[in-house]
Amino acid sequence: MFSSSCMDLKNLVSVDDFWSLNQDPPKEMRVPKVISRYGPSMDDEDDGVVIPKRIIVANELPIRAVCDGETGRWSFEYDADSLYLQLRDGFGDEVEVVYVGCLKAEIDVADQDDVAQELQDKFRCVPVFLPREIRSGFYHGFCKHYLWPLFHYMLPITSSQGTRFDRALWRAYCSANKMFADKVMEVLSPELEDYVWIHNYHLMLLPSFLRRRFHRIKLGFFLHSPFPSSEIYRTIPVHKEILQALLNCDVIGFHTFDYARHFLSYCSRLLGLDYRSNRGYIGLEYCGRTVGVKILPAGIHMGQLQWALSQKETAEKFKELKKKFEGKFVILGADDMDMFKGINFKLSAMGQLLEEQEKYRGKVVFVQIKNPARSQGKDIRDVESEISAIANEINQKYGGPDYEPIVLVNGPVTTQEKAAYYAIAECCVVTPVRDGMNLVPYKYTVCREGSPALDKALGNEEAVQPKKSVIIVSEFIGCSPSLSGAIRVNPWSIDDVSTAMYSAIEMEESEKQLRHEKHYKYISSHDVAYWAKSFDQDLVRASKWVDDVRLWTMGLGFGFKVAALNSNYRRLLVDYVVSAYRRTNSRLILLDYDGTMMPKTHVDKTPSSDVISVLNSLCSDPRNIVFVVSGRGRDCLSKWFSPCEKMGISAEHGYFTRWTKDASWETCSLIMDFDWKNIALPVMEHYTEATDGSFIEQKESAVVWHYEHADLHFGSWQAKELLDHLENVLAKEPVAVTRGQFIIEVKPQGVSKGKAVENIVSTMRKQGKLPDFVLCIGDDRSDEVMFETIADKVVSQSLPAIREVFACTVGLKPSKAKYFLDDTDEVIKLLQGLAAESSIQANSDYLKESVGRNPSDD
Repeated sequence: MFSSSCMDLKNLVSVDDFWSLNQDPPKEMRVPKVISRYGPSMDDEDDGVVIPKRIIVANELPIRAVCDGETGRWSFEYDADSLYLQLRDGFGDEVEVVYVGCLKAEIDVADQDDVAQELQDKFRCVPVFLPREIRSGFYHGFCKHYLWPLFHYMLPITSSQGTRFDRALWRAYCSANKMFADKVMEVLSPELEDYVWIHNYHLMLLPSFLRRRFHRIKLGFFLHSPFPSSEIYRTIPVHKEILQALLNCDVIGFHTFDYARHFLSYCSRLLGLDYRSNRGYIGLEYCGRTVGVKILPAGIHMGQLQWALSQKETAEKFKELKKKFEGKFVILGADDMDMFKGINFKLSAMGQLLEEQEKYRGKVVFVQIKNPARSQGKDIRDVESEISAIANEINQKYGGPDYEPIVLVNGPVTTQEKAAYYAIAECCVVTPVRDGMNLVPYKYTVCREGSPALDKALGNEEAVQPKKSVIIVSEFIGCSPSLSGAIRVNPWSIDDVSTAMYSAIEMEESEKQLRHEKHYKYISSHDVAYWAKSFDQDLVRASKWVDDVRLWTMGLGFGFKVAALNSNYRRLLVDYVVSAYRRTNSRLILLDYDGTMMPKTHVDKTPSSDVISVLNSLCSDPRNIVFVVSGRGRDCLSKWFSPCEKMGISAEHGYFTRWTKDASWETCSLIMDFDWKNIALPVMEHYTEATDGSFIEQKESAVVWHYEHADLHFGSWQAKELLDHLENVLAKEPVAVTRGQFIIEVKPQGVSKGKAVENIVSTMRKQGKLPDFVLCIGDDRSDEVMFETIADKVVSQSLPAIREVFACTVGLKPSKAKYFLDDTDEVIKLLQGLAAESSIQANSDYLKESVGRNPSDD
């Protein structure tokens, strides 16, 4: 019996076959007719009620841990500020939410089992305890000092500019992701409709580990940071491994269209994947699956902020701040301490504002809350030093005994204190040079809306006034597109930010009110529950494919993937075909050339001696009719296959056909006038001149524009334009304009490989040689027409029915064919097997003839 590890590594093996032939005895029964192969899990209850789970996997659990200094005992509580905790509001009460991640504290090995049990029982959390060395290399090394800067467009060109790629850090990243996968599998019950939602760049390899262990797992991933442009992302030496791991998901989410566009562009450039939008859903076609791409900004938890605003501590802090800044216009910033938040730029902009506008001195205050840094290093120390230097310089230059222009508030700051700062500020400045989503403007807007407790602190007169706020936001962060009433700025331009501050101060009160109302309406209706529910609905919809298909595993390492194909799709086995071949007497063999018998990567397309030899062997069997059916021109094919005197050729997708080398060429029965070429060629020449790397191929019956050597995106864009252009100018001509793989082709209507096959079978029928065996092999879109014709017309309309039909594509991919072979080498091996059988039959016939022959005849 195969082990599960052997099954995981087996290349191109049907998952269904493994479970049916090598299924382990069931370990337990959960519900009627559902057998678990995974052993006990967290959802086993005494009453037998099973609740579907959403397993939320993130680098950190939504848990605060505190250790008692005297007893050494740990105590835990939920972290109400964690987005991962808040998103569970998007799931109904009937859904159980389980968290998998690391604690923010280091637990002794001796205490880990007890801590894990407590977290599981009380908080439905499964901790991942990473060894210190792996944790350091994984989080502080590969994640924070390599991936995170690079995702924010900072390349480590020199060692002083950041951490370069380090193979040891990469191994730590891989090891950590594998340990996360181990913990997820402990709680996963995929047969009970469990869904796994992975978060952020820390765990981009996790989908591959999970899909390898359970092929029908339902996986979603959401990236909370920017996804850089293809040119930046490709600088990662392991960029392909990360991409292939991510594509094992069913849905991949991004905050903005820009981030999603960069991801789709990269998939297209690296793997040549097509993506399309269908009724508002973006999908990537990958190995027979459609990987959904979700664009949805995250939201905030309205209830938590409203709770904070209602607290006594908030009201008291609000009164304190109101008194402290009485008569002053308060501008607020609240940022984590890192190099991308642009704190130094906005402080410099404040200094420039006071320099240019003397009237604001003593009347405008900039309050900057500095949240603790999430990592450590020289870059953080440098940022802190620069911020302090700028603030001190401005305060010394423009400050006074009762006036401090820049107020730095060192974190951590409680949620209640932040709410008070948000509520007191008339303008919020959020200007990172690059950031993921950044929810500070959302929180600020909600706090400016106020609460009964704050209204009471304000007094009746101020409480009844309309709510108003102004947001200055960087154009390079995720929340910018959703804040249509904000003042968008280029954070790199100090002039731009300073001017925006001036506009905010001078803005009419009615304008502030309208902008606030617009933002509050959007933020309150697109909260964290809306975000989580929307993503979850898309994940449920996108993962339905797992119930209707046959799965095949492909590749090793991070190249592992699961192909979802028709349940009748099978590998074409040589012995099986040879057996059918042996039982039949009138055989038709149809072979494409490029990509089928000749690898596409070869520059010299001349057929090898092996190809010529096997074709001649097949043609020498009187029971066989062999055809090469190709899109290439007849002169080229005639020259290449001149040694194959008995082989038929169907050139230019069947426009020209001959049955043997000595036979004359036949054209399709359509009467053709090629004057349309005079219209098509000038148009194609125009696009060729404008598209570097493209060229035109002229055939006798068709004209083809190739762009495989052009820039992928520009070539694809030009191909779309050319397709539209040709369809317009040739609308009244008897031609078809089609798009293939890196080509645009204009050819006569009704000409296709499918039509060529129909004509060949029809001729055989007229000659009384209706085939009882058909083998058809091809690899691209034009061959799909051939497969479809064989299935829908040749086979179904043949009387008597054709006994043995094998339509086979080259490469494991979705196809109208029922069979596949991996590559051209396997095609040649199959043909050699058939040729060997023909040789055996020829010898057998000769022996029978010899035995039956009268010696006196010699």
